[in-house]
Amino acid sequence: MADPTSPILLFDSGVGGLTVYDALRAVLPDAPVIYAADLAGLPYGTKTETQIATRVAGLLGRMAERYQPRLACIACNTASTIALGMVRDVLEIPIVGTVPAIKPAASMTQTGTIGLVGTDATIRQRYVDDLEAQFASGKRLLRVAAPGLVAAAEAKLRGQPVDPALIADVHARLTAMVDGAPIDTLVLACTHFPLLADELAAAFGPQVRQIDGAQGIARRIAHLLEGQSFAAPHPNRFVVTGPVTGADGLESALAARGFGAAEAF
Repeated sequence: MADPTSPILLFDSGVGGLTVYDALRAVLPDAPVIYAADLAGLPYGTKTETQIATRVAGLLGRMAERYQPRLACIACNTASTIALGMVRDVLEIPIVGTVPAIKPAASMTQTGTIGLVGTDATIRQRYVDDLEAQFASGKRLLRVAAPGLVAAAEAKLRGQPVDPALIADVHARLTAMVDGAPIDTLVLACTHFPLLADELAAAFGPQVRQIDGAQGIARRIAHLLEGQSFAAPHPNRFVVTGPVTGADGLESALAARGFGAAEAF
Protein backbone atom coordinates (compact mmCIF):
# COMPACT_ATOMS: atom_id res chain seq x y z
CA MET A 1 0.00 0.00 0.00
CA ALA A 2 1.19 3.49 -0.84
CA ASP A 3 2.16 6.04 1.78
CA PRO A 4 -1.04 8.08 2.46
CA THR A 5 0.84 11.26 1.55
CA SER A 6 2.10 9.84 -1.76
CA PRO A 7 0.61 11.98 -4.53
CA ILE A 8 -1.02 11.30 -7.85
CA LEU A 9 1.10 12.89 -10.57
CA LEU A 10 -0.83 14.53 -13.40
CA PHE A 11 1.37 15.47 -16.34
CA ASP A 12 0.52 17.60 -19.37
CA SER A 13 2.25 19.91 -21.79
CA GLY A 14 0.27 22.80 -20.30
CA VAL A 15 -2.95 23.45 -18.41
CA GLY A 16 -5.24 21.17 -20.42
CA GLY A 17 -4.81 18.40 -17.88
CA LEU A 18 -6.66 20.54 -15.36
CA THR A 19 -9.81 19.26 -17.06
CA VAL A 20 -8.72 15.79 -15.95
CA TYR A 21 -7.94 17.14 -12.49
CA ASP A 22 -11.47 18.54 -12.22
CA ALA A 23 -12.96 15.14 -13.09
CA LEU A 24 -10.57 13.39 -10.70
CA ARG A 25 -11.60 15.62 -7.82
CA ALA A 26 -15.20 14.47 -8.28
CA VAL A 27 -14.25 10.85 -7.55
CA LEU A 28 -11.16 11.23 -5.32
CA PRO A 29 -11.68 14.48 -3.42
CA ASP A 30 -9.01 13.78 -0.80
CA ALA A 31 -6.14 12.50 -2.94
CA PRO A 32 -2.98 14.63 -2.87
CA VAL A 33 -2.05 15.75 -6.38
CA ILE A 34 1.05 17.15 -8.02
CA TYR A 35 0.24 18.69 -11.38
CA ALA A 36 3.22 19.03 -13.71
CA ALA A 37 2.94 21.35 -16.71
CA ASP A 38 5.74 21.09 -19.26
CA LEU A 39 5.45 24.73 -20.29
CA ALA A 40 9.03 24.70 -21.59
CA GLY A 41 8.00 22.03 -24.10
CA LEU A 42 4.60 23.45 -25.07
CA PRO A 43 3.18 22.83 -27.64
CA TYR A 44 3.61 19.08 -28.23
CA GLY A 45 1.39 18.87 -31.30
CA THR A 46 3.98 20.39 -33.63
CA LYS A 47 6.84 18.18 -32.45
CA THR A 48 8.00 14.89 -33.97
CA GLU A 49 7.12 11.56 -32.42
CA THR A 50 10.75 11.03 -31.39
CA GLN A 51 10.95 14.42 -29.70
CA ILE A 52 7.74 13.83 -27.76
CA ALA A 53 8.53 10.28 -26.68
CA THR A 54 12.04 11.17 -25.51
CA ARG A 55 10.95 14.29 -23.66
CA VAL A 56 7.93 12.79 -21.92
CA ALA A 57 9.70 9.61 -20.82
CA GLY A 58 12.68 11.56 -19.54
CA LEU A 59 10.64 14.11 -17.62
CA LEU A 60 8.33 11.55 -16.06
CA GLY A 61 11.29 9.44 -15.01
CA ARG A 62 12.86 12.38 -13.18
CA MET A 63 9.54 13.49 -11.71
CA ALA A 64 8.76 10.02 -10.42
CA GLU A 65 12.15 9.90 -8.73
CA ARG A 66 11.66 13.32 -7.12
CA TYR A 67 7.99 13.17 -6.09
CA GLN A 68 7.52 9.42 -5.49
CA PRO A 69 3.95 9.32 -6.82
CA ARG A 70 1.67 6.31 -6.30
CA LEU A 71 0.37 6.69 -9.88
CA ALA A 72 1.08 8.91 -12.86
CA CYS A 73 -1.42 10.10 -15.43
CA ILE A 74 -0.34 11.46 -18.79
CA ALA A 75 -3.18 13.95 -19.12
CA CYS A 76 -2.34 14.72 -22.74
CA ASN A 77 -3.67 12.92 -25.81
CA THR A 78 -0.62 13.67 -27.95
CA ALA A 79 1.86 12.42 -25.36
CA SER A 80 -0.25 9.36 -24.56
CA THR A 81 -0.74 8.21 -28.14
CA ILE A 82 3.01 8.46 -28.71
CA ALA A 83 4.84 7.84 -25.43
CA LEU A 84 2.56 5.77 -23.19
CA GLY A 85 4.27 2.47 -23.91
CA MET A 86 7.74 3.89 -23.39
CA VAL A 87 6.76 5.48 -20.08
CA ARG A 88 5.26 2.22 -18.83
CA ASP A 89 8.56 0.52 -19.65
CA VAL A 90 10.49 3.14 -17.64
CA LEU A 91 8.37 3.52 -14.51
CA GLU A 92 7.31 0.89 -11.98
CA ILE A 93 4.06 2.55 -10.92
CA PRO A 94 0.65 2.45 -12.61
CA ILE A 95 0.49 4.77 -15.63
CA VAL A 96 -2.84 6.00 -16.97
CA GLY A 97 -2.96 7.53 -20.43
CA THR A 98 -5.42 9.76 -22.23
CA VAL A 99 -6.79 8.69 -25.59
CA PRO A 100 -9.46 10.17 -27.86
CA ALA A 101 -12.98 9.22 -26.73
CA ILE A 102 -13.87 7.49 -29.99
CA LYS A 103 -15.52 4.48 -28.34
CA PRO A 104 -18.15 6.43 -26.38
CA ALA A 105 -18.65 8.81 -29.31
CA ALA A 106 -19.49 5.87 -31.57
CA SER A 107 -22.16 4.74 -29.14
CA MET A 108 -23.61 8.25 -28.85
CA THR A 109 -23.91 9.31 -32.46
CA GLN A 110 -27.31 9.10 -34.10
CA THR A 111 -26.27 10.25 -37.57
CA GLY A 112 -23.16 8.06 -37.70
CA THR A 113 -20.93 11.07 -38.35
CA ILE A 114 -18.37 12.02 -35.70
CA GLY A 115 -16.01 14.96 -35.73
CA LEU A 116 -12.63 14.72 -34.02
CA VAL A 117 -10.53 17.76 -33.17
CA GLY A 118 -6.96 17.30 -31.99
CA THR A 119 -3.39 18.40 -32.50
CA ASP A 120 -1.48 17.64 -35.69
CA ALA A 121 0.50 14.93 -33.91
CA THR A 122 -2.56 13.24 -32.41
CA ILE A 123 -4.76 12.97 -35.47
CA ARG A 124 -2.05 11.33 -37.57
CA GLN A 125 -1.29 8.54 -35.09
CA ARG A 126 -1.82 4.87 -35.93
CA TYR A 127 -3.23 4.58 -32.41
CA VAL A 128 -6.18 6.73 -33.50
CA ASP A 129 -6.58 4.65 -36.66
CA ASP A 130 -6.80 1.54 -34.50
CA LEU A 131 -9.40 3.11 -32.19
CA GLU A 132 -11.47 4.03 -35.20
CA ALA A 133 -11.23 0.54 -36.69
CA GLN A 134 -12.06 -1.13 -33.38
CA PHE A 135 -14.87 1.06 -32.10
CA ALA A 136 -16.21 3.17 -34.99
CA SER A 137 -16.41 0.67 -37.80
CA GLY A 138 -19.32 1.65 -40.00
CA LYS A 139 -19.27 5.25 -38.72
CA ARG A 140 -17.72 8.30 -40.34
CA LEU A 141 -14.89 9.80 -38.28
CA LEU A 142 -13.79 13.17 -39.65
CA ARG A 143 -10.54 14.52 -38.21
CA VAL A 144 -9.15 18.04 -38.20
CA ALA A 145 -6.04 19.46 -36.56
CA ALA A 146 -6.61 22.61 -34.54
CA PRO A 147 -3.28 23.50 -32.91
CA GLY A 148 -4.39 27.09 -32.40
CA LEU A 149 -6.97 25.96 -29.86
CA VAL A 150 -4.22 24.86 -27.47
CA ALA A 151 -2.90 28.41 -27.17
CA ALA A 152 -6.46 29.74 -27.01
CA ALA A 153 -7.29 27.45 -24.08
CA GLU A 154 -4.07 28.41 -22.30
CA ALA A 155 -4.94 32.08 -22.75
CA LYS A 156 -8.57 31.65 -21.66
CA LEU A 157 -7.56 30.11 -18.35
CA ARG A 158 -5.42 33.19 -17.81
CA GLY A 159 -8.44 35.43 -18.31
CA GLN A 160 -7.74 36.43 -21.91
CA PRO A 161 -10.37 36.47 -24.70
CA VAL A 162 -10.69 33.68 -27.24
CA ASP A 163 -10.46 34.67 -30.92
CA PRO A 164 -13.82 33.62 -32.45
CA ALA A 165 -12.10 33.09 -35.80
CA LEU A 166 -10.21 30.09 -34.42
CA ILE A 167 -13.44 28.37 -33.43
CA ALA A 168 -15.18 29.33 -36.67
CA ASP A 169 -12.30 27.85 -38.67
CA VAL A 170 -12.61 24.47 -36.91
CA HIS A 171 -16.35 24.41 -37.56
CA ALA A 172 -15.93 25.42 -41.21
CA ARG A 173 -13.25 22.83 -41.96
CA LEU A 174 -15.17 19.97 -40.35
CA THR A 175 -18.55 20.72 -41.88
CA ALA A 176 -17.02 21.35 -45.31
CA MET A 177 -15.63 17.81 -45.45
CA VAL A 178 -17.46 15.18 -47.46
CA ASP A 179 -20.37 14.01 -45.28
CA GLY A 180 -19.43 16.63 -42.70
CA ALA A 181 -22.83 18.30 -42.46
CA PRO A 182 -24.52 15.63 -40.30
CA ILE A 183 -21.91 15.68 -37.50
CA ASP A 184 -23.76 15.24 -34.22
CA THR A 185 -20.88 14.24 -31.94
CA LEU A 186 -17.57 16.06 -31.47
CA VAL A 187 -14.59 14.30 -29.89
CA LEU A 188 -12.29 16.74 -28.12
CA ALA A 189 -9.03 14.83 -28.58
CA CYS A 190 -6.91 17.23 -26.56
CA THR A 191 -7.34 17.86 -22.85
CA HIS A 192 -7.08 21.60 -23.52
CA PHE A 193 -10.18 21.68 -25.68
CA PRO A 194 -12.89 21.17 -23.00
CA LEU A 195 -11.77 24.55 -21.65
CA LEU A 196 -13.31 25.93 -24.87
CA ALA A 197 -16.56 23.97 -24.58
CA ASP A 198 -18.74 27.08 -24.51
CA GLU A 199 -17.12 28.57 -27.60
CA LEU A 200 -17.36 25.28 -29.49
CA ALA A 201 -21.00 24.85 -28.49
CA ALA A 202 -21.82 28.30 -29.82
CA ALA A 203 -20.23 27.47 -33.18
CA PHE A 204 -21.56 23.92 -33.65
CA GLY A 205 -24.97 24.38 -32.08
CA PRO A 206 -26.91 22.42 -29.47
CA GLN A 207 -27.44 19.43 -31.77
CA VAL A 208 -23.72 18.53 -31.57
CA ARG A 209 -22.69 16.79 -28.37
CA GLN A 210 -19.11 17.19 -27.16
CA ILE A 211 -17.24 14.36 -25.52
CA ASP A 212 -13.78 14.05 -23.98
CA GLY A 213 -12.03 11.42 -21.92
CA ALA A 214 -11.68 13.20 -18.56
CA GLN A 215 -14.42 11.34 -16.67
CA GLY A 216 -13.26 7.96 -17.96
CA ILE A 217 -9.68 8.71 -16.97
CA ALA A 218 -10.78 9.76 -13.49
CA ARG A 219 -12.77 6.56 -13.04
CA ARG A 220 -9.78 4.49 -14.17
CA ILE A 221 -7.49 6.19 -11.67
CA ALA A 222 -10.01 5.68 -8.88
CA HIS A 223 -10.32 2.01 -9.78
CA LEU A 224 -6.56 1.47 -9.73
CA LEU A 225 -6.28 3.17 -6.33
CA GLU A 226 -9.34 1.55 -4.79
CA GLY A 227 -8.83 0.83 -1.09
CA GLN A 228 -5.86 3.14 -0.68
CA SER A 229 -5.85 5.88 1.94
CA PHE A 230 -5.02 9.53 1.33
CA ALA A 231 -3.62 12.32 3.43
CA ALA A 232 -2.69 15.75 2.12
CA PRO A 233 -0.66 17.66 4.71
CA HIS A 234 0.19 20.38 2.17
CA PRO A 235 -1.74 22.11 -0.62
CA ASN A 236 -1.76 20.43 -3.99
CA ARG A 237 1.35 21.39 -5.92
CA PHE A 238 1.56 22.88 -9.40
CA VAL A 239 5.01 22.58 -10.93
CA VAL A 240 6.25 23.82 -14.28
CA THR A 241 9.26 23.26 -16.48
CA GLY A 242 11.06 26.39 -17.57
CA PRO A 243 10.69 29.76 -15.82
CA VAL A 244 7.98 29.82 -13.17
CA THR A 245 6.77 33.06 -14.76
CA GLY A 246 5.29 30.85 -17.46
CA ALA A 247 2.42 30.27 -15.02
CA ASP A 248 1.68 33.98 -14.64
CA GLY A 249 -2.04 34.65 -14.96
CA LEU A 250 -3.06 31.23 -13.66
CA GLU A 251 -3.26 32.27 -10.02
CA SER A 252 -7.05 32.40 -9.80
CA ALA A 253 -7.56 29.14 -11.69
CA LEU A 254 -5.03 27.35 -9.51
CA ALA A 255 -6.33 28.74 -6.23
CA ALA A 256 -9.87 27.71 -7.14
CA ARG A 257 -8.60 24.14 -7.50
CA GLY A 258 -6.70 24.07 -4.24
CA PHE A 259 -3.20 24.52 -5.63
CA GLY A 260 -0.52 26.65 -4.01
CA ALA A 261 1.69 29.02 -5.95
CA ALA A 262 3.36 27.60 -9.05
CA GLU A 263 6.80 26.06 -8.47
CA ALA A 264 9.69 25.45 -10.85
CA PHE A 265 10.58 21.80 -11.50
